Amino acid sequence: MALVLADRVQQTGTANTTVSFTLSGSVTGFQSFTTGVGNGNTTYYAATDTSGNWETGLGTFSTTGPTLTRTTVYESSNSNLAVTFSGTVNVFVSYVASRAVFEDS
Repeated sequence: MALVLADRVQQTGTANTTVSFTLSGSVTGFQSFTTGVGNGNTTYYAATDTSGNWETGLGTFSTTGPTLTRTTVYESSNSNLAVTFSGTVNVFVSYVASRAVFEDS
């Protein structure tokens, strides 16, 4: 299991309570998690829905489902706890600011 950072990875899906996302839809101009992240790997993610809910965290991708399990939530619109999303969720790879490394300005 490797940490994978990849550009232009985004899919739509639904949230399974506060545990994982089932990824089902492709987004034009973006690659899928299967292509960009790969089975069994972890990645930083961000997720949003049309109600204004949002979340960033570390997730583990599985081609079964396919699903992105929400391993660790870093920040969210729910007091930094896992969000109960409604309807369609946009899930994408994001370099989470709280985990970024900077050498200097």
